[in-house]
This record gives sequence, structure tokens and C-alpha cells, in this order.
Amino acid sequence: MPRNALRNAAAAALAAALLTTAACSDGGGTKKPGADGSGDVKPLKWGECEAPTALQGGGPAPAKDWQCATLDVPLDYADPGGETIPIALIRAKARDQKNRIGSLVFNFGGPGGSGIATLPGAAKEFEALRDRYDLVSFDPRGVGDSAPVRCETDKQLDAYYAQDSSPTTPAQEKAYLDSIKEYQKACRANSGQVLPYVGTENAARDLDRIRQALGDEKLNYFGISYGTELGGVYAHLFPKNVGRAVFDAVVDPTQTSEQGSLGQAKGFQLALGNFAQDCVDRGDACLLQGSTAKEIEENVIKLQKSLAAKPIAGIGDRQLTESAATNGIAQALYSKELWPLLEQGLDEAEGGQGQLLMALSDSLNGRDQQGRYSNIMAANTAINCADSKERYTLEQTRAKLPEFRAASPVFGDFLGWAMLSCTDWPVAGAWETPDVSAPGSAPILVIGNTGDPATPYEGARKMVERLGEGVGVELTYKGEGHGAYNSGDPCVQKAVNGYLLDGKVPTANSVCTAVPDATKTPDGPQASEST
Repeated sequence: MPRNALRNAAAAALAAALLTTAACSDGGGTKKPGADGSGDVKPLKWGECEAPTALQGGGPAPAKDWQCATLDVPLDYADPGGETIPIALIRAKARDQKNRIGSLVFNFGGPGGSGIATLPGAAKEFEALRDRYDLVSFDPRGVGDSAPVRCETDKQLDAYYAQDSSPTTPAQEKAYLDSIKEYQKACRANSGQVLPYVGTENAARDLDRIRQALGDEKLNYFGISYGTELGGVYAHLFPKNVGRAVFDAVVDPTQTSEQGSLGQAKGFQLALGNFAQDCVDRGDACLLQGSTAKEIEENVIKLQKSLAAKPIAGIGDRQLTESAATNGIAQALYSKELWPLLEQGLDEAEGGQGQLLMALSDSLNGRDQQGRYSNIMAANTAINCADSKERYTLEQTRAKLPEFRAASPVFGDFLGWAMLSCTDWPVAGAWETPDVSAPGSAPILVIGNTGDPATPYEGARKMVERLGEGVGVELTYKGEGHGAYNSGDPCVQKAVNGYLLDGKVPTANSVCTAVPDATKTPDGPQASEST
């Protein structure tokens, strides 16, 4: 499952809709050579933004105070004078220009998420930071409007996501493997030219080009989910160029793709258990059958088995399959705000109506109400396969399934079988694990959430260790959902804002505990000054 942050807003909007219906130039730039010695970086020409494309995820055009630009970067950094590709950018200028610090560049994760489509909708969560920063995001290479990876058509993707993703018979295994091969064939046919170059290291080099084009001496950065891995690789390549950086919902840089998937299985199962316990604690107000969390989880498994045998009505002429239902459950676990929708969706599915779980599944897969898919999942596969060297055989995957099932009776099969997604990929992977060591970097605030399903809490400590002594500063958030800052927790936001705005580094290993009443503002972590 993708490690993408801030999916909750899209899911909530989609579910709500379902329920109700049953170019001026200014700004920075430099003329000096790139940090990798690959050539000049020209100033950006900012202009009016258009509405996000279907590949970016669609939606209305941002307000007039948002500006968009394009930066050309080398397709292949080993051939800096060769072919270029466009990187799409978006920004909202700082409100207090007199006390402006610079640009704050966001990557919201995925990999494969469009920053162009995400930042305007998420900007209200970062209002305090916009006082003194230009808020900036971008579509990484292979994503959205930046040389996007394209694979199958919308109609083909409907069938691809409806298939049985946890086969139990030889015939089902063959069908599953054939569908993966056909998907990869389409990726190669439609995007073969860019597939070798969409990996995270190239995206990190693009980040430094973006920094220069913005006119910033240092990169001030907010990385969420996969954005923490991208930020770690950037810090390794350009440690002296790191300004004030925050990593939230941290990917464990020590894990292989197999270990990461197994960690996600455990994380999503933990989150499902927390959801179930919350439902039980509400007594008669809970819509779900079961007097204990374990009974609710067992009923979810029964629902999965029922859907595997006989799908139910979904949206339009599409049916809710076991795979779609599992995707929808996972999507709702990204944010505690979506738990009421998960509760309602499970209750309705028990009664034979799968619209709400399918709406959540569609959101995870990047499908809009018109049946158009963004390229988030195509880019996700392409970037992950360009990064990871691991290629698993059918036999290896079968042998690992018991471990995945033990980690998660609900999600283990799906995450275990997904290990085959890169097996016949046409491009070799770059690493087993990324190098994020960053000696000489400025402090990086690393936030782990104890209830995070997609990027389990332990990854934050591993990131701190791998960044190196004096670089990573860990902050623990005892909460639920994917990420910490976007929870609205006042303690977390005080720590992050204090660092990004005032250079106050929180004391290492500080802890913030979620409070039920967000109007109460607990004391934030202690801090020391940082330049």
C-alpha cells in the first residue's frame, strides 16, 4: 500500500459526495551551476495555475494567490547536456514579505502523489508557516505533469483493481500473475523512455535544482511519508544545502521492500485494532457487531471471505470485491477522522451495500467520480521498482505468506502477494536500502507517530540513527493516523513551527501525547536555538 499522506481529505470529499447522491514573472532563481555540476539553473517564470489534470488527481483550479511554473531538468543526470524533462511547481507567497525566511518545499509522499494537486487543499493546515515562508510543492519526475508514467487505460485499471489480489488456487495465481505482466507491459510500452530515470536519487537531484531556481541558499523542506525518504536521500547527497527540515510519518531507511511491507502489515493491523477498540468503547453507539475488538476484527475477516465468494453492489456497475473492500478499509485507517466512515462502510457492507467502502478504495487508487485515474499508482510502482533491487519469485512469495498472515490476518495476504509487483519490471533497482547518512547537515526534526499504520513508529528512530550524530532529532507523537502535524495536535505543531519559524530545535526524544480536546494547548517540547 502506498505511503501517502493527506489522503484523508480526498477520501472524505469523495465519500461525502457519494452519500449526498446514494502567467506573470517574479521570484528567485540563480545563474550558478547546479550542485552536481550539471549546468546552469534558470529563474522560474511564475504564472496563473490551471486546474489539476486528471493525471494529477483533478479538482478545481487553485485560488488566484497560487502561482505555477515549470523547471526543466536533465532526464539523465549522467548526461546533463542531453534531453530534459519538465518539473511542475506551485507556490503561494509568504504573507509577511518583510520577514520572509524563504521557500518551504513540501513532498506529501506516495511515492507518486502530486504536490500541485495536494498543496492548495492542504495549505490551511500550514497557515502559520505561510506567514514567513512561500509554500512550494511540485510533481516529482514521473508524477502528474512532470513526465508522468502512464500504464493502462481507465477501463483496464477498473478491471485490474477489481481482480483477486490474494489468490488461493493455481488458476487464481495464474490470473494474478498474468495481470501484473500485462500491467508492466503497458508501462513499458507507454513510458519506457522515462522508467529508468524516475528513482528517488534523481528526484533528490531535482530538489536541489528547485532550490536553486527558487533563489534559496538552503533547502527548507517538509517531507511527509515517502517524502521523508526523499528528504533523507537529499540530505545524503547535499548535506551542506539542508536548511530547516522536518520529516513526518517516517519511512524506515534500514528496511528492504519486503521488511517495509511486513511492517505495514503490522501497522495496519494495529490501526484496525485501535479502530475496533474505539468502537467497542462507545458501546451502543457503535454500529458494528461485536463486544470486543477481536470480535469486530473477526467480523471484518468474515466479510472479506464473503466478498471473495460473492461480491456485492458497489458504485454504478462495479462490484465491491474482497480486494476493493480491503483497500477501502486501509484507506480509512490513514486518518482517525475517517474512522466514522469506516464504521459506516463496514456496517453497510454487512447489509449488502458496498458503495462507501468502494468510494474509499477509489480514493486510495486515485480514481475520481468520472472514472478517471490519476497516475499515482503507476508512478508508485515505477519509483519503487526503480529504487528497490529486490525481485521476488513466486516460490519466494509463497514461502513468505505465512509470516505476512501472522502479522496481519486482514492485510497480510494482500501485502505479501504485492511483493511480486516488481518481479518482471524492465528496469533494475538502485539499492537494497537508501543511504541517508548526512554528516554536516543542519538538524532535521524527525517525527514518529505511535499509531501510524503506513509508516510504523519505529522508522523514526531508525532514520535518526542513519542520518547520523547531531543531525536527526526525534519527536514522538502518541496518536493515531498517518502523520502527526496534520492531526492538528497543538504540541506537535508548536514544536514544528518553533523550529521552522524560529530555529528552535526541540529537545531530542521529546514526546507529545494526543489530547481529546484540541482547544487545550499543552506545553510543547523544550527547545534550543538553531541557526
